[in-house]
Amino acid sequence: MHKIWLVLAAFCLIAAPLGASAQTAVPTPAPEDRVLGKADAPITIIEYASLTCPHCAEFDKDTLPKIKQDWIDTGKAKLIYRDFPLDGLALRAAMLARCAPPERYFAFIDTLFQSQQSWARNDWEPALGRIAKLGGMSEEQFKKCMSDEALGNAVVQMRTTAANEYGVESTPTFFINGTKLLGAAAYPVFDKALSTAQPKT
Repeated sequence: MHKIWLVLAAFCLIAAPLGASAQTAVPTPAPEDRVLGKADAPITIIEYASLTCPHCAEFDKDTLPKIKQDWIDTGKAKLIYRDFPLDGLALRAAMLARCAPPERYFAFIDTLFQSQQSWARNDWEPALGRIAKLGGMSEEQFKKCMSDEALGNAVVQMRTTAANEYGVESTPTFFINGTKLLGAAAYPVFDKALSTAQPKT
């Protein structure tokens, strides 16, 4: 797993304080995105989150299920999850989720957030290895995933692009049809923002 240290070295350089960043553009869907909901839903929620961020875990547990019930499952909105790792553990967890089959990606994200208190505070390798095994990965697949330098660099680049081009500075940060919403706000705040973004008939 020596290659992971090259990735982490690059991550540490890029993840250093970037200074004040100005939002010069808004993110749009990309072919490599993982999407929860119908691809043609008229409202696009893009979430930038770190898997070691407690506020992101809070959103996943308390608010996302209501958004899913009222907006995503009804076809009115879709959620695109993008990684903005705040540390090396978040990077490794993001890599693990992205090694999962696309149809199981959000199940891995939910599991990582729900078990954040265990794997993010203890020895990361066996903890993430257990999650990988529960998700159907072999030990060999897990180790190959953790050593995937190209994947690690891609996750780091996602963070860099978000910071430099879209002005993302903290997690979670959301863009609802291009309008920025900061923090793990309560469901009524999201419901209002989504209602505002809903196409007028």
